[in-house]
Amino acid sequence: MYEPEVNNATEPVETLSAEVRLKFAEHRGRVTARTMLPWGEHCTECVWPVCYTTCALYERRADGACRQFIGPAVRIDHRAGLNPYILKVRFKQWAKMWAVGTLALKPLDAALRSEQIHIAVGAIARAAPLPAGVKTRVLGKINYKRRMAAEHESPGQDGPDCFLLEVYNPDARTAMLTLTVRRKDRSDPRHFEDSIVAAPGYTRSRIAFADIARAVDLSRPFEVEIVPNQCEGRTLYFGLMDFVKERAAVVAEPATPPASRTFKCVVWDLDNTLWDGVLLEDGPAGIRPRPDVAATVRALDERGILNSIASKNHDEDALKVLRALNLEEYFLFPEIGWNAKSESIRRIVGKLNIGLESIAFVDDQAFEREEVKASLPGITVMDVPRHSELLERPECQVTVTAESRARRQMYREQEQRDAIRESCGGGYLEFLRACGMEVKLRPLSEENLKRVYELAQRTNQMNFSGSRYQEPELRAMLDSPALKGCVVECRDRFGEYGIVGFAVVDTTIPRLNDLMFSCRVQAKRVEHAVLGWLIARFAGGRDFYARYRRTERNTPSGKVFEEMGFAVAEENDNNLLLVFRSECAIPDDGLVRVASQMEAANVSS
Repeated sequence: MYEPEVNNATEPVETLSAEVRLKFAEHRGRVTARTMLPWGEHCTECVWPVCYTTCALYERRADGACRQFIGPAVRIDHRAGLNPYILKVRFKQWAKMWAVGTLALKPLDAALRSEQIHIAVGAIARAAPLPAGVKTRVLGKINYKRRMAAEHESPGQDGPDCFLLEVYNPDARTAMLTLTVRRKDRSDPRHFEDSIVAAPGYTRSRIAFADIARAVDLSRPFEVEIVPNQCEGRTLYFGLMDFVKERAAVVAEPATPPASRTFKCVVWDLDNTLWDGVLLEDGPAGIRPRPDVAATVRALDERGILNSIASKNHDEDALKVLRALNLEEYFLFPEIGWNAKSESIRRIVGKLNIGLESIAFVDDQAFEREEVKASLPGITVMDVPRHSELLERPECQVTVTAESRARRQMYREQEQRDAIRESCGGGYLEFLRACGMEVKLRPLSEENLKRVYELAQRTNQMNFSGSRYQEPELRAMLDSPALKGCVVECRDRFGEYGIVGFAVVDTTIPRLNDLMFSCRVQAKRVEHAVLGWLIARFAGGRDFYARYRRTERNTPSGKVFEEMGFAVAEENDNNLLLVFRSECAIPDDGLVRVASQMEAANVSS
């Protein structure tokens, strides 16, 4: 459910194509229950209510909260969908979608009725003939009570299977979203984080509950956020965003009209299909590759149609042959073993998160084809000689773009994320190390000044001086011989975070006058790495000082100074002058790699 008390913008469902509407509806038969997370627009740096008075970018909504979207979210009613409406959202730079709740599951029909009630209550509250000030308080109170009810609702004994997110991206460019789940009370720094690749078109992202639960204790209230990366000004459409319970068995998806059906993945057998011969009987030297089939695999990949394998074989031996044929990289989530072919395809479908009607299966054995056909209604089954027809079939006539060509790589990256999470066994620091966090430091310039200004206005929890730089102040810094502005950009193996921090160093003392970071990198050790680099770069064998204005908001993050070895030199109320002594070693845990372009700005110590 999404803030119905403050959003009255609507569009007819016909503004979306029939194919997109069908995508938002096709999973409804799979879900039996869902949570009802109370989603709302939020700021990545929100520190309510302080930011409403300190942030120059605050834009008032009808309920007094801050508008983070460009215009309100637009509701598109879609009664046939998994969610009864789709939300059209256009993001500002610092916008995120945020919810707090528990794992209280409702049967799907009951959840849909509750959604309609919330929409009706919101409409009544907006239409009530009340003075503006009173209406603001009423709308805010409804919003608050709705969130509190979600936070205190008791979860049942039956837990969810996954977190399910539906998004439609109308743009030709891929949108990257970061999903984060953490404890509401923030008492534990561990959290779950993953990237969701919203390629052009519709995406249904299914994240296993077990993966999230390994990182976060979900027995208590938790918060979930979805942050778009580098998506300022872009529009996305969201369907369901909830923890869900699915049916125990894979069932046939609603049939897709033949005219609009496309194959998203072709699953291949190996023996007497990808090659002539039987690997177990003939050995690697006795089989003969089939160049025509390999050419079809590569051509499908070029079109953005994925390939996988369902084969009864020894996996290590089969993968060695595929490697020798330079074909291994083309096959995602291969299922090579002794399971029934239908079971192997079920697993592939689950990992790719696509419908059965999007699968074509190619096998030389009539028994295997009939077993799959009987167990998985809706799948397309083909004998090997017909593989040459694949590229000409209507289901394979797709628009080829740079994004579609990169589709396999996107799934490979997801595969790597899953492998990393499993290998870390829930150890947070080990997970951070495996994430490959990288920081790039650039000098303040005209090109990044606007972003730094916005960061200075927004940051609270990780703003260690409380400074709210205005653009003229930042521009004057460009000409200062002593003050050096250092802009922090960050990325990891999952994607780009953009500009996440800013530091100001008085090189004559040397002293850190300002240090601020976006909450997006909180608990990722980025602040430790940057602070260590600043000491090493500007101390020059001298004591290095830092100003720290301690507040209730930044005290938890301010522990970074103590952890890095700073001591208090002077203290006046909550204004501290800290010192890092020249004889001390600079801590470096090696979790974050730092690269610098500051030298290009002729910075001198």
